Amino acid sequence: MAEMLEIRWHGRGGQGAKTASLLLAQAAAMEGKYSQGFPDYGPERMGAPMRGFNRISEEPIRVHCAIYSPKIVVVLDDTLISAVDVASGMPEDGIIIVNTLMTPQQIRSELGLEGGTIYTVNATSIAIDEIGRPIPNSPMLGALIKVSPFLALDSVIDQITKKFSHGFKPEVLDGNVRAIKRAHEEVTSE
Repeated sequence: MAEMLEIRWHGRGGQGAKTASLLLAQAAAMEGKYSQGFPDYGPERMGAPMRGFNRISEEPIRVHCAIYSPKIVVVLDDTLISAVDVASGMPEDGIIIVNTLMTPQQIRSELGLEGGTIYTVNATSIAIDEIGRPIPNSPMLGALIKVSPFLALDSVIDQITKKFSHGFKPEVLDGNVRAIKRAHEEVTSE
């Protein structure tokens, strides 16, 4: 039986966690993998905490529920660390990627974690520089691909290009691609 990778995204409404999880699922499917990408949120308003989920496997995925023991946790807003138990259910060898100005060691201390691996990247700053808006989902996709290379960076970029080439100006699309590549290079660990 093939291993199934489970990812949980934590963000706030408007930060793009839903879009990122859907794009990641589509990129995995482009590579011939089985995948799921779906959101979970309560009151649908800007700024409200929400979650997104991904499952990726070489074999068909038969489970359809929220993810309670994610191998990878992606946090789009570091203020959620004090508001939500982002590490809930994560195994000892899990990975957390946080959009923050803090170091991985500071995040470990904030979370009180002993195990796992922590990565940080200033995705908001990258998004502002490259896209002109503080929406961290594209850079966080780049960081995720770097720390867990289950997909090729080119697949994610191809999926974003296909999905947004008709609805966005070329400079916005190019900015998202630059943001993904930049976060892929700038993500750091302990």
